[in-house]
Amino acid sequence: MDLDEKDGLLSNPEVVDKYKSAAKIANQTMARLVAECRPGVKIAEMCALGDALINEGLSKVYQKDKKMDKSIAFPTCVSPNHCVGHNSPLKDDTSVLGEGDVVKIDLGVHIDGNIAVLGHTTIATAAPAAAVSGRQADVICAAHFAAEAAHRLLRPGRKSTELTQTIAKIAESFNCKPMENVLSHQMKRFVIDANKVIPNKENPEAPSEEVVFEEGEIYAIDIVMSTGEGKGVEGDTKTTIYKRNVENTYSLKMKASRALLSEANKKFSTVPFSTRNLALDERQVKLGLTECLKHDLLQGYPVVYEKEGEFVAQMKFTALILPSSIDRITAHPPPNVNSLCKIEDAGVNEILALGTKRSSKKKKNKKKKANAESSGASEE
Repeated sequence: MDLDEKDGLLSNPEVVDKYKSAAKIANQTMARLVAECRPGVKIAEMCALGDALINEGLSKVYQKDKKMDKSIAFPTCVSPNHCVGHNSPLKDDTSVLGEGDVVKIDLGVHIDGNIAVLGHTTIATAAPAAAVSGRQADVICAAHFAAEAAHRLLRPGRKSTELTQTIAKIAESFNCKPMENVLSHQMKRFVIDANKVIPNKENPEAPSEEVVFEEGEIYAIDIVMSTGEGKGVEGDTKTTIYKRNVENTYSLKMKASRALLSEANKKFSTVPFSTRNLALDERQVKLGLTECLKHDLLQGYPVVYEKEGEFVAQMKFTALILPSSIDRITAHPPPNVNSLCKIEDAGVNEILALGTKRSSKKKKNKKKKANAESSGASEE
């Protein structure tokens, strides 16, 4: 894993190409999973299918560079209704989707450490042509329009506080609430959660440091809305997703622990992984996780729940802040829903009316100055 800083810069066209290639695989995988999202389908099978599709897509790109690191960057998760996220069950899980379930699908891909993540919410239904209304529609619309606004606010010089406040206003328009403890992150090469963060909902007791967006940055924007109070708690569902704490080291004593960490390093380097994608048996995984977690070599992504009976919707996307555009490279069309609510806040509607292409004033001024100097004119 080569971490030469210049290799991760968007000023390098090859880097942008890798981001867009990873995004294409993420988008194609999401399209297939949304099509599979029907009543009676096993959630574990959908998760396994998503991971398989990502690996198949990766096998077809950058084939000449045998040493290039490319893998799943976030394991496929399928989280229905009041389950907030990180639900990625193993093959022995028998849970299935039901008619009308609000289903969140979350996944990620990386090529040479350039990460593209995508989260989407759809409805599990045998009649996809029929529009869904009610609270399911409200929460999906809230997440969708908040993501649209976030896309437009990722402009150099704009601030994270404005984005968080806009999310709150849009949630209110649909009688919903943003989920607490959800963060959008700047991403860097091989780093899915860099230091710059944008809270989905501000916590007055632990305020986040304000972020100013800059050209050349990459963000994973994660919008999560709830019809309930927006407070998530860990349930009894088994955690299956983990990520290395690369800053921590420890000389592991157990053979199973060393095998697990070695396998995770080899296959997934620094990005999150699912235990289903390790070439180890269940006993090895259980023993290995125990020691790795005890010494903080791994961190888990617990499965979180809202209050039962509520609906939670997610829209997550990857955005590149380029010189002439804010390029949202991962996306999927929203489902067929019809909310009776509407956004009446003038400020929010102004944001939604913004374009995603932008002109560089600096470039224009430089060109103007150069023309003036070449003609001997004054700019007074």
